[in-house]
Amino acid sequence: MSLTLVIGNKNYSSWSMRPWIAMKANDIPFKEVLIPLYLPGSKEEILKHSPAGKVPILIDGDQQVWESLSILEYLAERFPDAKLWPSDARARSHARSISSEMHAGFMALRTHCTMNLWLPPKPRPATHTPEVMENLARIETIWSDCRKRYGGPFLFGKTFGNADAMYAPVVARFRNYGLPVTAETRAYMDAVMALPAWREWYDAGMKETWIMRHNEPDWPLVRGKPVE
Repeated sequence: MSLTLVIGNKNYSSWSMRPWIAMKANDIPFKEVLIPLYLPGSKEEILKHSPAGKVPILIDGDQQVWESLSILEYLAERFPDAKLWPSDARARSHARSISSEMHAGFMALRTHCTMNLWLPPKPRPATHTPEVMENLARIETIWSDCRKRYGGPFLFGKTFGNADAMYAPVVARFRNYGLPVTAETRAYMDAVMALPAWREWYDAGMKETWIMRHNEPDWPLVRGKPVE
């Protein structure tokens, strides 16, 4: 039975990106339904698919799964050959721990460096608060430890899995806000951004024209596109 993934704007919706890129990178077929966020009628449209009223939502026949991490867990069970979680039990526990940490934490990074693919990549010192830098340091430690322990280029080896998907929007944030990352962090970011799935999401996001006014950082907009 075919799958449907209901998502929000690719430019802004970091939570939608997570299951989308996991499925694309691992050749899991699905139909995409995009509902622009924060427009009149958006909430009502989303509620047609999920009682939580939020994206993303995975629809598998009469089964509805919402929340990004829950969707990734469902996909791992539905498609075991994709190896979205590591096969080794200890590595799998590690992957779930860092994925849950991403799901529940790093609020400073989320608040000050919101998802926005339109941002021309460059340092934005106003967003580099002590709390953001603390989040950055912790994420760099997570990435470095995983890649050293499991042999990269991704967090748990050669397969782009659920843990990578959970951190994929962070790659965009580090890039667009010009956070001062290490060479090792940059190597991981480059591996993720080299994925065809990443490029497909990014290119589609750059073509969008919907604007969320509260999400504008420090640059003006002309006809829905950023200018320096």
